Amino acid sequence: MSDIENEYQVQIKASNENIENFPENVVIIPITNSPIFPGMIAPIILSQEKFTPELDAILLKTGYVALNLVKSDLKDSEGNFIPEEHVDLENREIKAGDIYRVGVLCKVVKKIKLPDGSVNVLVHGVKRYRGSEIDDSSPLLRAKIEVFEDILETDEELDAYTRSVINQVKKLSEINPYFNEEMKLAMLNSPSPGSLADLVAFAISLDIPEAQDFLETLVVKKRFAKLLIYLKREKDVADIQKKISDEVNDKVNKYQREYFLREQLKVIRSELGMDEDEKSRDLNRMKERIEEIGMPEDALKAAKEELERLEVIPDSSPEYNVARTYLNWMLDLPWSAHTDDKISIDQSKKILEKDHYGLEQPKERILEFLAVRKLKPQYDGTILCLAGPPGVGKTSLGKSIANALGRKFYRFSLGGMRDEAEIKGHRRTYVGAMPGRIIQALKRVEVNNPVIMLDEMDKLGMSYQGDPASALLEVLDPEQNSSFIDHYLDVPFDLSKVLFIATANYVNDIPEPLLDRMEVIELSGYTIEEKLSIANKWVIPKQLEKHGLDKKEFTLSTALLKRLIADYAREPGVRMLEQYVAKLCRKAALKKVSAKRKQKFSPRPEQLEEMLGSPRFTSEVAESKQKPGVVTGLAWTAYGGEILFIETIPLRGKGTFKLTGQLGDVMNESANLAYSYVRQLLDVEATERKKKEKKAKKKPVKREQTNPYLEEDEDEGDFLTNHEIHLHLPAGATPKDGPSAGITMALALYSLAKNKRVKSGVAMTGELSLTGKVLPVGGIKEKVLAAKRAGIKTIIIPKRNEKDLKEVPERHRKGLKFYPVELFDEVLKIALTK
Repeated sequence: MSDIENEYQVQIKASNENIENFPENVVIIPITNSPIFPGMIAPIILSQEKFTPELDAILLKTGYVALNLVKSDLKDSEGNFIPEEHVDLENREIKAGDIYRVGVLCKVVKKIKLPDGSVNVLVHGVKRYRGSEIDDSSPLLRAKIEVFEDILETDEELDAYTRSVINQVKKLSEINPYFNEEMKLAMLNSPSPGSLADLVAFAISLDIPEAQDFLETLVVKKRFAKLLIYLKREKDVADIQKKISDEVNDKVNKYQREYFLREQLKVIRSELGMDEDEKSRDLNRMKERIEEIGMPEDALKAAKEELERLEVIPDSSPEYNVARTYLNWMLDLPWSAHTDDKISIDQSKKILEKDHYGLEQPKERILEFLAVRKLKPQYDGTILCLAGPPGVGKTSLGKSIANALGRKFYRFSLGGMRDEAEIKGHRRTYVGAMPGRIIQALKRVEVNNPVIMLDEMDKLGMSYQGDPASALLEVLDPEQNSSFIDHYLDVPFDLSKVLFIATANYVNDIPEPLLDRMEVIELSGYTIEEKLSIANKWVIPKQLEKHGLDKKEFTLSTALLKRLIADYAREPGVRMLEQYVAKLCRKAALKKVSAKRKQKFSPRPEQLEEMLGSPRFTSEVAESKQKPGVVTGLAWTAYGGEILFIETIPLRGKGTFKLTGQLGDVMNESANLAYSYVRQLLDVEATERKKKEKKAKKKPVKREQTNPYLEEDEDEGDFLTNHEIHLHLPAGATPKDGPSAGITMALALYSLAKNKRVKSGVAMTGELSLTGKVLPVGGIKEKVLAAKRAGIKTIIIPKRNEKDLKEVPERHRKGLKFYPVELFDEVLKIALTK
């Protein structure tokens, strides 16, 4: 402000001689909008409350008024700054400190009273002035005035400034509507360079601090220098605005042109009597279908909005196909279409018996489920999960349930699924977006109450793209799935009428929150007798029809089928059995086509190896008679029950224990526990024997050594201490885990130390505690079936698992002898040879 103050001091003296032409005191009107510079004519709107009779009288008397800008950094009563746009001059009492001292002295040209009571005062800016002794005691602000003239130094520099400003204005006139022909004419008629600068500043956008700074600049050259900066900024902004405007106009013009052309095409088609265009037909068809298919309110609203949007989008636009695809999905979904349940328990029982052999408990549970559905059709029961090894009929059971209900059936696999969008769909913002598998299934079956089978539930994956298991929580929860929202549709769809059935090989791999929402129905493997019946009733007739053979030309004897099952298809299910029967059918088909005369295909059991190759399985039970240290155990895997062999051998060493066979952490711990227990047991037996000999006061008798791994004078109790023991579980490529082989490993170690063989045909399962107790395990039914398939005759189980034998059908228990035990000592008495 020091330069401006110096200018004021120079001007006060120069202006005193003209001061008598202006009133000594004037009324100040505060303004917050665009400032008025000397030489400008502009209207000032004053409300009825502001234009008081007192102000009217002063204006009539003096004919002058002062306009001062209100400061942009006003503060409220609490000292906080008030934004410029929130300054309310109508309700705020402006004080002397709220306005700038330098303003514009204006002559009142005209007053016009407006219909609403306000007054339009037309003023003409005359001079810059500075107010002093401002009186704000009354509603009207009054001040003494000091009028200033421009400081003008006429030279080449000023001329250069003037021409630069005029050139900038010419450039702006091409893109800024404010710089029109009238503006150019006013600039040419400006009485002085200072007036020219004020005129240009009035036409551009200046904020309050900039406008006040420009107003306080009395030296014309400095005023031009600031003006050039403002004009350059205005030009840059105007260029950006023009670019944006041109882009918008191009798009609008393109759409308008296409719109007019389409309208003209419609008129031409109408005049020629041609049908409506493809887009119109498409839209009319969609309108009719929206009204017909019975959408709920939310979906109906979304479909109508999308249709209205589709009507205004050109069919050549990429957005048109996106919107049209979305509408087609909405229209193709079965919002109200459904099938009526036709539940007959007798008929359902016949369907289940016809399609499946055995599986009494699963069939009974399914019939219970159907009975509840018959009594209460709207029953929101638990989701069924059929769990069991491959090939036991889980998928076909789901189809049978759908047939019993009279519903449509759809199956899709969850195995390897790692993307949440596979369940809930992709959002439409993505290219190629589409709904999830659930909505796709409903579109295919065309009803809203099908049976949907979620296959391989235990093989769900997870990745950075999300967790499909979490997405399934909403799908399978009866409390939530009535308003399932697919990301693509973005409207609720009712899944409560859908019957979901899941399948899994191993329920432990299903996430816990999902498992809580399902009722698990266990399906065990088949025995040889059951596989025989299944082969004769289903597998062979199906393969004969598939290969174009007649049952008179193809027969498989019971002996051959038993050999086939025992040597080639010993797995819990019947999938491998079906594959080998198909292979035999192909052999028969080739023989039929190649033979010159008709021959019956009826191979003997000993011919199987020639036709099918070497047997996949051998008689493990016979092999188990080899030597001490080998014991048969029973295991429960994702593929049903299996038998496993535990082998042990001694090596030169000192008390170390080596484990192989790809054992898991739990099985490793179980093996170490068995080793510690047997070592302690042998020590106790040796100590007891020595005590008895000492008590009898007999000299230790040199006994004949029966264990070839022991020295003549070495005691059995030191066997584990003086040797390195290697324990191995064959099938080393297969991971193994769990505690149920505890007693089996302990018996193998004891058998090796005592050099006693385990009885033939004996298998066992049970967890061993460190004190010799036999603890319960799971999968008893599956393990019994595996033992039955392998030809085992004697099975040792934990005493607390005896109740689980009730789940094993009587025909499966026939020919088997069970020994429930509580202590490991009982296992030794039952299993070891004398």
